Amino acid sequence: MSEKTSRNRRIRKKLHLDEWAIFGFEFSCNLAEASEQEYESFFNTFADVVIEQHLYITLNDESETLEGFVTSADRYGNATEEDKSAIESFLSGQSIVSDVKVGTLVDAMYGI
Repeated sequence: MSEKTSRNRRIRKKLHLDEWAIFGFEFSCNLAEASEQEYESFFNTFADVVIEQHLYITLNDESETLEGFVTSADRYGNATEEDKSAIESFLSGQSIVSDVKVGTLVDAMYGI
């Protein structure tokens, strides 16, 4: 009974399916206690990396843990392996960051 629904091109585009699927990846890390100035410097530099890579990022900050989801800022664009590497390299290179985890590319709309 799990027959795949056939949708026309316009509907697939509106639903971001098939050729219009948008891919991104999750990341998480722990933040050490630091001064306000160190946090400000970290987040400003992180913003620069995200802008430079032309990405959108959604953050979920729970005190010591920083989690987020990254997608391309381009319309119908996808995050790439290079984007994953850039985010992972940046986070791993920060003194206030530990336990960096970067997930695989998944469909941003449906998590598959």
